[in-house]
Amino acid sequence: MSAVELAIDKNPFKGRKYIRGVGRRKSASATAQLYARGSGTFVVNKRDLSVYFGRLDLMDIARASLEKLGESMAYDINITVSGGGSHGQAEAIRLAIARALILQNKDVKPALRAAGFVTVDRRVKERKKPGKKRARRSPQWSKR
Repeated sequence: MSAVELAIDKNPFKGRKYIRGVGRRKSASATAQLYARGSGTFVVNKRDLSVYFGRLDLMDIARASLEKLGESMAYDINITVSGGGSHGQAEAIRLAIARALILQNKDVKPALRAAGFVTVDRRVKERKKPGKKRARRSPQWSKR
């Protein structure tokens, strides 16, 4: 085990009060627990954020709500996320954190709304129809 995994195994969140936010995107669902007066710890499914996502763009999406307010080191964050792909999970985390921050302080809602972090994106993949190759793609037409 690495030093990051050992630090997380000790569970720095146990017994502390937190604010919960829930976010969904496509088929991904995330629950965020924000602990005030934190050191900036960001844990996703019991792993560090950089270990869980591994890509900088996805880490930036997940942290975007905190970065917008300039409070990235003010909270310890514990995320549980399931379903969907990595991009959908990152966006679900962003929405969950934004909702938790709004519960903490109503004054931050206009700033988060202006950045588009409060709006729920309900688009999901359309189902495949019979006789089609995908949802709307028809088989290639042949004249003869």
